[in-house]
Amino acid sequence: MIVHLVDGTYELYRQFYGQLGRHTDEHENAGVMGVLSSTLQLLQDGARHVGVATDHVIESFRNDLWPGYKTSDGMEPDILRQIPVLEDALRAMGVTVWAMEEFEADDALASAVRVACEDRRVHQVQLLTPDKDLGQCVSGRRVVQVDRRNDVLIDEAAVRAKFGIGPESIVDYLALVGDTADGFPGLPGWGAKSASTILAKYGNIMSIPETHEQWISDGVKIRGAEKLAAALRAGRTEVELFRILATLVDTVSVGNVDEWRWIGPTKQFAELTEAWGVAKLGERAEMLRRLK
Repeated sequence: MIVHLVDGTYELYRQFYGQLGRHTDEHENAGVMGVLSSTLQLLQDGARHVGVATDHVIESFRNDLWPGYKTSDGMEPDILRQIPVLEDALRAMGVTVWAMEEFEADDALASAVRVACEDRRVHQVQLLTPDKDLGQCVSGRRVVQVDRRNDVLIDEAAVRAKFGIGPESIVDYLALVGDTADGFPGLPGWGAKSASTILAKYGNIMSIPETHEQWISDGVKIRGAEKLAAALRAGRTEVELFRILATLVDTVSVGNVDEWRWIGPTKQFAELTEAWGVAKLGERAEMLRRLK
């Protein structure tokens, strides 16, 4: 069994800008219809156990921990408006939806990964998002990411090839270099190369020696080692907080694998798609139900 977990917020962004880029006179819910179409394609390609996570509310518990953490300020109003529309439409299609308020969509995905991996029937979990945060969930070829836009599968070997570290060090990597998308800066002077070099040696932030002399003694060759070590010593409190911000919560209630099985659309889906002038989406979903 393969479980497919979709980052609905990312998918809405992708479809929203993709649809607007292709058309000048677009339906007000064009982004939603794009996600519905891509989800139907996923089902047509054989997916049956599917869950979609969304950021129903952009703000989360992490905003209470760090004042600069990402908010809905500055976001495209049409995207914010379409998030609940998407959630309702997917439910009408019969797809499992996790609409996050206290937590983030990524937390729901991480939680679903944990649940799926505890089920011996599941031989692979596919995370349909290229978000580097989810790299911490990748494991061998059992838990992989899929970048649908570029048609790329990201397994553990691909994570190591890209970042120079394994999934177990992704949280520490993000804490050191920062994550502009999520709104925390990392430590001064620390970049991708320095973080990957140090973490490749020590694995995690807590295991990194405080002095650059020890790094040298351990055979680590890195430019600006003294300044980097000083920044780490001075920023221990901040970097530990950034690590908390980067760590995905995997205890969100997401049900079980059997509950994620798609059994077909509801009657409301046909009514909805007809009202939107895209009855073919409803017909397509019904056809897939009959074929499954």
